[in-house]
Amino acid sequence: MYTCKITVVKKASYSDLIEKYENPIQHACEIEEGQIFFSKNGQKPDGLCDSAWESMAYFVKELARGGGNFYDGWMKNEKSAMISCNDGFRPVSFYIEVTDCKEKGNE
Repeated sequence: MYTCKITVVKKASYSDLIEKYENPIQHACEIEEGQIFFSKNGQKPDGLCDSAWESMAYFVKELARGGGNFYDGWMKNEKSAMISCNDGFRPVSFYIEVTDCKEKGNE
């Protein structure tokens, strides 16, 4: 299996929606733009929130297995995906790409 690099490329916050619909929360997402995670063997990287992982797990696992070309040419780089977490108030966009290295024992 290949290692996948997961880069935080954009973080948004919709204050109008937060004010109108969300109950106050103590801890919002702490992920920052430019932050990088590595998924080995298609596993969730340490420090990545569960909600984000649920949104991207399918794509990471497929890329780690050597798959790609999602939705018949969606991405310019067929071995990548752009996925957002499912937080409608503070969505975070992640660019997922395959690295050149395979995990030992999984060739």
